[in-house]
Amino acid sequence: MQNPFTTTESEPVAPDILKDEMISRIAPGREERIFLLLSIFIGVISGLLVVSFRMAIEWLSVLLLGSSPNPHQPRLLFIPAAAGLVIALLARYIFPNVRGSGINQTKAALYIHNGYISFRTVIGKFLLSALAIGSGHSLGPEDPSLQIGAGVASLISRRFGMSKEKLRIFAPIGAAAGLAAAFNAPISAILFVIEEVIGQWSAAVLGSIVLSAISSVVVARSFWGAQPMFRIPVVDLRDSRELLAYAALGVFGGFASLLFAKSLSYLRPKLRSQPQWSQLLQPAAAGLIVGAIGYFGLTQVMGAGYEAIDQAMHSQFTWRMLLILALFKIIATTLSFSSGTPGGMFAPTLFIGAMLGAAVGTFEKIYFPHLTGTIGSYALVGMGVLFAAFLRAPLTSVFMVLEVSGNYSIVLPVILANTIAYLISRILQPVPILEQFTHRDGLYLPSMEELREESNLHLEDAIQPVTVPILQGSDTIANTLQSLAQFEDPQSIPVFLIQCHDGLWYAARREELESLSSIGIPNSQEAQANTSDAPTAPWEMTLAEHLGHERTPVLFPDLPLASALPHFQRWPLLPITNRAMRGSLEGALSLQDVLTRYQKH
Repeated sequence: MQNPFTTTESEPVAPDILKDEMISRIAPGREERIFLLLSIFIGVISGLLVVSFRMAIEWLSVLLLGSSPNPHQPRLLFIPAAAGLVIALLARYIFPNVRGSGINQTKAALYIHNGYISFRTVIGKFLLSALAIGSGHSLGPEDPSLQIGAGVASLISRRFGMSKEKLRIFAPIGAAAGLAAAFNAPISAILFVIEEVIGQWSAAVLGSIVLSAISSVVVARSFWGAQPMFRIPVVDLRDSRELLAYAALGVFGGFASLLFAKSLSYLRPKLRSQPQWSQLLQPAAAGLIVGAIGYFGLTQVMGAGYEAIDQAMHSQFTWRMLLILALFKIIATTLSFSSGTPGGMFAPTLFIGAMLGAAVGTFEKIYFPHLTGTIGSYALVGMGVLFAAFLRAPLTSVFMVLEVSGNYSIVLPVILANTIAYLISRILQPVPILEQFTHRDGLYLPSMEELREESNLHLEDAIQPVTVPILQGSDTIANTLQSLAQFEDPQSIPVFLIQCHDGLWYAARREELESLSSIGIPNSQEAQANTSDAPTAPWEMTLAEHLGHERTPVLFPDLPLASALPHFQRWPLLPITNRAMRGSLEGALSLQDVLTRYQKH
């Protein structure tokens, strides 16, 4: 037995070469072993950071604005403005990468920077977003939490020396952990990261995302409890006409999301094009205007606004007041976000949707009292409507509503209203707002919405009838040579398909079958000499036995067309078989067939 530590008896392997070889062998296994454990660890650390982040926002809010801000308090004017100036200076000179909500920044880290997010950015996002939201700027904590979690994952994976491939995977794992802790909703976080950040997934990635999200939620719930974010009564749809009201809410939500997106797409580039010195004043000016909105009576639009959402769900506003709050929240959020103040769009989106939904519900109670829907249920559905239409995450929006309420009886109105709003938004605003931001910033990240809508080609789109000769693998070589002799010009046939007894196929080049002629066809005397007790003569071996155990890959018409490309290096022709009948041919594919189909696509 050869010594594993030497190549030959006279040529020992150098110790450094041996060490590198051993490391290369064990490294992949080591990565796989610690991958899932790191996902749990990332979830725990992200959960603790998000809890600290939310506590910092609450502490700063009480410290700067008081425990119960009321209109006409002077600090509502100067506190957001002063905080905006501090944020602008820190973002300009110390934390240059903290602007934005955090979603696009995480996608950019994933697709451009191999999953790299600096620890300075994590610290800056934590501090400046907490200061912005705590001082009253109309932004939310969820999107920054997503980037904080992604940054934590990036840092930890780098410390463990993970490969570039794993570094790219860990960013969305941390993003799911941060968002799950912020929302106290693991399913919604998982779906959003898959739907809007990575766009696709494998079993390994999904398992890691699930572990990190659950770990972070367990940590968050140990501080906040397991109760849903909002509580409403069970929805009982006794009158099918009530679905018309939810459908109307979907229409209103679709147009409201359009107004919100248009205002952002107009103001943000306008402010970005201003001189550098003026950009230092923009967060302060935005804070002053948002503070003025609160000073003159609408303090509800300041900050994330979750308390106002709860009030709207419990019928504490008139329907006119609800519409006013929705409109001014759009104005306040547009100003805060467009000025470059770091903070998220999730909470303002939910606020606007809740106000619209509660307005529809209140209007229904006044003018259609025979319908049984509650104002809280309309507010909750409205949150999902704006989430689906503005952030363009239709699947996440449904589960988000179910998780934050714990009320699964509302699923039918949510699906109906969200679908209508999403379709209106798709028609009137073809490019999602987050994608517009990336294009304006000079980045071209993959559009997850386009990937979902893209029609993928399949093998059946390029399949061609079988025109090459088919030979039987069960025939002896002698019979095969006789079959080949029947063709007028076998040299003109480049490929032969061979059907083997196990239902599989073999695509043989002409040169492979030409080698059979060296075996020769026996004459009658040679055939008689081969008795049953004698060894099997070469010409009595079956064609399948001569070819060995290798077979062409089993391919079906519904598989992606790209799945055929790796096989053409070995096989000149690929038989496409029927799923219901083993070995039954649907057609065949050559490399030229695939390329021609792609050129037509």
